Amino acid sequence: MKQVVVKTSTYSSDEFGVCSALYELGGMVVMHDASGCNSTYTTHDEPRWYDMDSMIYISAISEMEAIMGDDEKLITDILETAEELKPKFIAIVGAPIPYMTGTDFQAIANIVEEKAGLFCFGFQTNGMEYYTKGISMALRELTDRFCIESVPKPSDRMRVNILGATPLDFSVNGTVDAIESWLSKKGFEPGCCFAMGSSLDEIFLASSAHVNLVISYGGLEAAKLLEERFGIPYVVGVPYGQVFSNLLGNTIYQASMMNRHQIAYAAKMEYGSESKKQVAIIGESVLCASLASAIEMEHPELNCKVLCPLDTESLLLRPGDQRTPEEDDIASALKKADFVIADPLYQTLCPEKEFISLPHTAFSGRIFEKEIPILIGDLSALKL
Repeated sequence: MKQVVVKTSTYSSDEFGVCSALYELGGMVVMHDASGCNSTYTTHDEPRWYDMDSMIYISAISEMEAIMGDDEKLITDILETAEELKPKFIAIVGAPIPYMTGTDFQAIANIVEEKAGLFCFGFQTNGMEYYTKGISMALRELTDRFCIESVPKPSDRMRVNILGATPLDFSVNGTVDAIESWLSKKGFEPGCCFAMGSSLDEIFLASSAHVNLVISYGGLEAAKLLEERFGIPYVVGVPYGQVFSNLLGNTIYQASMMNRHQIAYAAKMEYGSESKKQVAIIGESVLCASLASAIEMEHPELNCKVLCPLDTESLLLRPGDQRTPEEDDIASALKKADFVIADPLYQTLCPEKEFISLPHTAFSGRIFEKEIPILIGDLSALKL
């Protein structure tokens, strides 16, 4: 029973991560499911739904079609819709039902691409893994298919792309705009943003950057591919607080000079000492590790530990941070904390602890969206 969620919520799924990453790019995204996935995504996980048009659809697979494996109907419906809507690309996204019946999405995508004459992605998602995996898959495939030519870099200013931006992690409260503004103030030229606020045409020019700034786990694989293909180094971190954001800016500059990727965190070798208050931060690895470093730099009396329930890589966590994939793991780790920074829905795990609310759209949807602070360059909203 360890994997049962009893007191908290669950994070957005991998298929919704794909939809979120591709939402603004002019493609047609088809979730292959009966109907529930589309309504859940649009009403809970997509804050842009009422303000920005996007071609997000459901295939409305029937019970008989699932049993008989009628892929031809799906292919025909996609081709007819694409002919009418003229999307820039097509993405077919898996859900629990086709996962159980063994649908081969890449094979279907190959057929659709040949017949439609459009780029077509087939994502073998299943609706039972985390959104971080879906974002990672989508941004990597986007990079692989569209970032294929080397584009000249500007000579007068260092250009920096932003990788891993979706409302699931950064809401639509102006945080991504604040990151771009921060880059400009540091003397960098903001390049394209994967994938909020940039068009597909701008993403075509991603290889013109000197450095890629990875602001979530979802952008890491795309950054690795751009480094491998074009030699563009990447830096991992979110410019939280004043001191850490200065460190991050210096790290970007160093990465461009040394032509190698770097992690900007200030590493802690252990989880505090008896004389310091212990702070647990729950959530996505890059956001939380950046926030932990920012807090420790500005509040030396505090010692932070990241508890990451989501997909990540060890290099994205600081020494002493912890993967906590299950609710029981989180509850156990919270016992040593003096206070907790997390989405409000986590407060049920630690009602006796001092709690600082930091809403996360991927966890609690739109419930607390008006309470999400902008912490770029300034931690004062946390009221530590």
